[in-house]
Amino acid sequence: MKVLTIVGARPQFIKAWPVGRALARHGVEEHLVHTGQHYDALMSQVFFDEMGIRRPDWNLEVGSDSHGAQTGRMLMALERVMVEERPDWVLVYGDTNSTLAGALAACKLEIPIAHVESGLRSFNRSMPEEHNRVLTDHCSELLMCPTQTAVENLAREGVTRGVHLVGDVMYDAVLHFGVMARERSRILETAQVEEGGYYLATIHRAYNTDDPLRLRALLESLELLDAPVILPIHPRTRSRLADRFPSATFADVRLIDPVGYLDMLRLEQGAKAIVTDSGGVQKEAFCFGVPCFTMRPETEWIETVASGWNTLVGETGGESALAALVTAWRRPVGSPPPLFGAGDAADQIAALLAGVGHGGG
Repeated sequence: MKVLTIVGARPQFIKAWPVGRALARHGVEEHLVHTGQHYDALMSQVFFDEMGIRRPDWNLEVGSDSHGAQTGRMLMALERVMVEERPDWVLVYGDTNSTLAGALAACKLEIPIAHVESGLRSFNRSMPEEHNRVLTDHCSELLMCPTQTAVENLAREGVTRGVHLVGDVMYDAVLHFGVMARERSRILETAQVEEGGYYLATIHRAYNTDDPLRLRALLESLELLDAPVILPIHPRTRSRLADRFPSATFADVRLIDPVGYLDMLRLEQGAKAIVTDSGGVQKEAFCFGVPCFTMRPETEWIETVASGWNTLVGETGGESALAALVTAWRRPVGSPPPLFGAGDAADQIAALLAGVGHGGG
């Protein structure tokens, strides 16, 4: 049995890592395709060697473009790969353009699709990711959900066949790589901060970066926090700042170059709190028991908010309240609840794929 796995960015490689190992244990042949949706200079040989992640069998090198052009180029390239590989299943992750392109190409070729992270919904249709995840779910035959909420979201859309609650593969990865990060990363020494003595921030979504006044207000609000802020700066965010505020300085916000995955996990583990607009970082903060403040009016990971470990910092004007929210936050009783499974999501996914056997091709 052959599975063709499609990824388009570094976080998807990390999600695919535990599933790939589990597929091998179940005797499933996996071929890995990197669309090249996001070029990431940190995905060098060191990235693969340090973390034991296998390099892709195919690298399509599509690169960045408008959403339509990028998705169209990936769709054409992936169709050629699928015709050559003739897989039994196409496996896609999350909500990127690569995810949608892989699902559409497989659907047209009548190859069954397995979707990891099915059922997530932000209910914000202005986000391209929301369209990608909804369309992919409705093309898929196996829908692997990370949470019960995701299962219920699908049921409300009339999708109940092939739906499985398996837990979150990112949690599987965090359990493994979190230990490795503590052992190997020296980022705290490099950044000259101490455990619990700094905040970590990430800003990359267009919602926050493309409105220059909002971006500046957000950075100014970070300066009001009571400890230094480490901000590994996304290229889009750096570009927006250079274009609109070339001489602006934010004394207590330390802008550093993007960091590798292990360094990022170590920064998350040691932070006093995390301020982010990233879905993955929200979830990792929760897994490490670090309070998170999400600079968006909504999140796909509503369970983290309900548990008290994640706080949404809402619409325009919310940024000015950030310091007050951080100061007022009170730690919930006990540790974060086990929302994302028992760390065996990858094995459940592999068992499902191995169990259904040949689905088409």
